[in-house]
Amino acid sequence: MGGELNVLLLDDEPIVGKRLKPALEKLGCEVEVFTDPKNALKRICEKNFDVVVTDIRMEDVDGLEVLETVMSKSSTTKVIMITGYAMMELAQQALAKGAFDFIAKPFKPDDLRNVIIKAAEVLGRTDVLKGVTK
Repeated sequence: MGGELNVLLLDDEPIVGKRLKPALEKLGCEVEVFTDPKNALKRICEKNFDVVVTDIRMEDVDGLEVLETVMSKSSTTKVIMITGYAMMELAQQALAKGAFDFIAKPFKPDDLRNVIIKAAEVLGRTDVLKGVTK
């Protein structure tokens, strides 16, 4: 693989994508933002992402369903779950299903950046990130 770290960011609250996309792009990621889970699932079927960041609680499709779809399509994609409902049961359920990590809202862009860097390390892709040394 080469190029930038491809990240799909899904949250039904538009402000989340608006705030996080520039922070991740600054890190050197190519970020696609979705607020509609159905459109995000369609895109996941079209393209392989290195990292998928998804909210857990959304209408129509929840983050666990997104996680299952990603896991069935790509075993290397790292899925990071975010939610305003910081419930240990949900976190354990997501991690048991193969989620890479779990972040509870509210969080700072740096918190997500640090998890993205951890995912890039596991993928062996830190070379594509800006300002990150091994």
